Amino acid sequence: MDRKRATLIGLAAIVLWSTMVGLIRSVSEGMGPVGGAAMIYTLSGLLCLVTVGFPDIRRFSPRYLIAGSVLFVSYEICLALSLGYAATRAQAIEVGMVNYLWPSLTIVFAIMFNGQKSTLWVIPGLAISLLGVCWVLGGEQGLHLDEITRNIVSSPLSYALAFAGAFIWAAYCTVTSKFAKGQNGITLFVLLTALSLWVKYALSEQPEMVFTLPVVVKLVMCGIALGFGYAAWNIGILHGNVTVLAAVSYFTPVLSAALAAAVLSSPLSFSFWQGALMVCAGSLLCWYATRK
Repeated sequence: MDRKRATLIGLAAIVLWSTMVGLIRSVSEGMGPVGGAAMIYTLSGLLCLVTVGFPDIRRFSPRYLIAGSVLFVSYEICLALSLGYAATRAQAIEVGMVNYLWPSLTIVFAIMFNGQKSTLWVIPGLAISLLGVCWVLGGEQGLHLDEITRNIVSSPLSYALAFAGAFIWAAYCTVTSKFAKGQNGITLFVLLTALSLWVKYALSEQPEMVFTLPVVVKLVMCGIALGFGYAAWNIGILHGNVTVLAAVSYFTPVLSAALAAAVLSSPLSFSFWQGALMVCAGSLLCWYATRK
């Protein structure tokens, strides 16, 4: 495949994934946090079967199979439920920004556990990302401790899940880099996520799922974004310009927030965008620290 075309397909994956925050929240409002997430990952898993295919598990190392499965499923559940449990749409977008600590954390984990070489620029990079998240949580006040505290207390489970998810995904990326050995278990992992959510849905009291046309449309869009996103990303990584894809991916927090604000009809404050740009800048600085 032509390298330029493959790079464009990889960039399309970034756009598709950037729609996830707004779409997951929209589906959760109609079908409930757990039921909506179960439907999303069921549809996504079926699409992954078509676009990526089911892997030959016999080729997986036990470490990748077990650790990869547990970490991926845990992360996706944390992400989906953190968005679904958020008190408001605006808060869901803020929670999504907390989740985007993972790029900086992934680089820190790679340095700590995979022997990745870096410069000391990684320290201010992580600090800027954390500052950006705090800036977002401060609402229109920016970096304001009382407002940050009120925000978190209003929906502690949602923020805790998002924060935990950032660490879990960083761990997943580290494990994949170290133990995958060229294998891709994404289809299996997505299907396991769906199964886990259906088990939770069956064993706990959940609101009734309401299948209105707008919700079903967004469910299909979300399934496509996740299912085709992984296929597009694989093409980009295998045949495209990886440096371009890596650099652009660090601007995902801003793109994700913009698309979520549009999907959810939830305008965001100027201080939110300041914080989002800080998260991007911090992630880029961490990435730059490993390039020297």
